[in-house]
Amino acid sequence: MRPILLQGHERSLTQIKFNAEGDLLFSCSKDHVINVWFTHNGERLGTYNGNNGTVWTVDVDPESRFMMSGAADNTLRLWSVQTGKNLFTWEFPTAVKRVAFNDDGTQVVCITEQRMGHQCAIRVFQINRDGDGTDQSTDPLYFFNPIGSKATVCAFTNVPNVIFTGHESGKVALFNVKSGEEVNNNERAHGEVVTDLQLSKDRTYCITSSKDKSARIHDTKTLQVIKTFSTETPLNSASFMPNRPYVLLGGGQEAMKVTTTSLRQGKFETRFWHKVFEEEIGRVKGHFGPINTIAVHPAGTCYASGGEDGFVRVHHFDDSYFKAKPYGDLDIDD
Repeated sequence: MRPILLQGHERSLTQIKFNAEGDLLFSCSKDHVINVWFTHNGERLGTYNGNNGTVWTVDVDPESRFMMSGAADNTLRLWSVQTGKNLFTWEFPTAVKRVAFNDDGTQVVCITEQRMGHQCAIRVFQINRDGDGTDQSTDPLYFFNPIGSKATVCAFTNVPNVIFTGHESGKVALFNVKSGEEVNNNERAHGEVVTDLQLSKDRTYCITSSKDKSARIHDTKTLQVIKTFSTETPLNSASFMPNRPYVLLGGGQEAMKVTTTSLRQGKFETRFWHKVFEEEIGRVKGHFGPINTIAVHPAGTCYASGGEDGFVRVHHFDDSYFKAKPYGDLDIDD
């Protein structure tokens, strides 16, 4: 399984994302740049320039027509995937830390940072898909401040107007975006800050990673913890593997502590765990620093990891991976 090394960033990666078909991979980093790559060969298709700060987050709609980015220059930007043009920019008092489209690409939710007297805020914008996309409303459809611990990650669930959030204190919650009220929460989902949140294909369950060295699968309706994967290193990202009973976890010791640790002690591997048995089944090495973000191809044919070292590594699975029968003779489709 030889990785394709994507060298398009000068600083550490913050998030990577496949589009719905899986033929494109979007990457953003602290160097103010968003890149898009062809998945099959790692060729760079283009660059989205215009941000004046760290790009923290990126998401692409189901039709691969629009892409959203959130950055430390306090902007949320709408881009044309095809032309690379910045179609619209929303400005806020603080940095945008997370963006996510809903399942049909008509709405986007974003989290802005708690800084300089401003509270953490969650806003939902209606995306006008008519015309060329430049005619957008500057006002949010819904706006509220989550009470208590600030939100770090968010995503739409399969229930209309309900979003799933992860927080700095380690709690996960469900919010009704119309009223801004907390519908449900689990205060003890994690012991420390929730670093990543990725949904299953049907949005009925999700996986969160945390600095408390664990990743957990939650039911998105009841917030019940279904599975727990405990490691000995802080985790920055976690993802599901479609059509296979695996989850992928990535992390590693903090960058500032890494100078005192060797590569092996830093634990900079992508770790494969069995989704049902909660056992580690394999590791893939390669990065020279903590893994900050992991994304899996929607068809499960490959995965990509982005690290503190500024590299994105795309791993296409070998034939032996597809010939293995984790369910015995059963063929299970997600």
